Amino acid sequence: MITRIAAVAIGVVLLSAAGYAQAARVDPSSASTFLDPVGGLTLEAAIARALEREPTLRASRSQVDVTRGVRQQAGLRPNPSLSFSQQQEPTGMDNQTRIELQWPLDLFRKTGRVAVADRQIEVAQQATANRERTLAADVRLNYGRVVAAARSLTITERLLAATTRQRTLVASQVDQGAVPPLDRDMLSVEVQRLQAEKMLQLGTVEREMFELERLLGMPADASLTLRQPLEELVRQDAVVSADVSQVLTTRSDVLEAEARVRVGDAQMDRARREGRPDVSVFGMYMRMNAGFPQQGLSATGIFEPIRSVFHYVSAGAMVTLPLQNRNQGAVAAAEAERAGAAAQLEAARLSAEIEIAAARARDERARQALEAYSGDAMALATQNLAVIRQTYELGRGTLVDVLNEQRRYLDVERAYTAVLREAFEARQTLKAAVGEVR
Repeated sequence: MITRIAAVAIGVVLLSAAGYAQAARVDPSSASTFLDPVGGLTLEAAIARALEREPTLRASRSQVDVTRGVRQQAGLRPNPSLSFSQQQEPTGMDNQTRIELQWPLDLFRKTGRVAVADRQIEVAQQATANRERTLAADVRLNYGRVVAAARSLTITERLLAATTRQRTLVASQVDQGAVPPLDRDMLSVEVQRLQAEKMLQLGTVEREMFELERLLGMPADASLTLRQPLEELVRQDAVVSADVSQVLTTRSDVLEAEARVRVGDAQMDRARREGRPDVSVFGMYMRMNAGFPQQGLSATGIFEPIRSVFHYVSAGAMVTLPLQNRNQGAVAAAEAERAGAAAQLEAARLSAEIEIAAARARDERARQALEAYSGDAMALATQNLAVIRQTYELGRGTLVDVLNEQRRYLDVERAYTAVLREAFEARQTLKAAVGEVR
């Protein structure tokens, strides 16, 4: 009888994956409702979906289209202006018709406008690329947080199931008078504690899952399951190696800062060009029908009214002379903006260097911590708990020993989960630091 009880206790602790999955299908609050090893979403697929659907990224991409429209407009010359006027003598027959055409030549300004617009397209493109980089990093980190929280929930569920079954066994022994009721009551308290802890961990998984759905551009009521557990994510990560100087030439936020410096240069050139002289050409045609209320002799000696139609054509040019206003203020503002952009570029490079160094140090230490759990450390922790349970069932230990070892096992599992999560997040942070997107 005792041997059978001990075997049941050991079997409870070492729950098989199949048995756990079957129990999870029945319990809607189980960790398996968030994980699907067959139909769940992989990390790569999650990143691809986020890059396709995330609203703020789509807004950033639309900004590129905006700057392209601005570039198209900047390349257009000013339109000519056409004016028409008609004058009529109120009490007579005299009238005058005038048509005028004025065409600004825009001699120096178009090149400056186009250069600024071209640089602004670069800024928008690099800003979009940087948003893709940060979004991919956010998806990786949040994916890891979901599966890490799900792993903690899984451990708690397994301990809860084991403790619940042990309480049932002890309750039957209490009914038979084999053990004191205190053991049953202590196990009941432990079951309630684990149930409360499970609910809190379930809330953590749900919260992280909602955040992941937001990053993927999915509504809150969407159905989403993940495929890869935390251990697999950590195991499949390759070593990241990149030269800092090379990263600074390819990382999107640094390239965006460089593009803003070029925008500043183009704005300075545009401001100077707008302070130069400009020329507009114009032409006019005028038809004038005029006369006097008298009569005069014509060339043939016949009296006829003094009236005739006159045609006038004129052409000329109008020059804008920058005597007082040479756009000095705009040039000064553009120079100051360019200086600010150069400072921002320096800050972006410095931040990138520090971020890479910090990410590498974090990744190295996290991997060293993970190596401390290499081998059979977790198997030994499971085995220790099974032995203590068996000792209690054989009557050679107390229930307090079992509960203490169970909590020690739970602490070890939590610490291992924390190390796995840190190793994963450190590697993803390093990937983001060196500019990786996919």
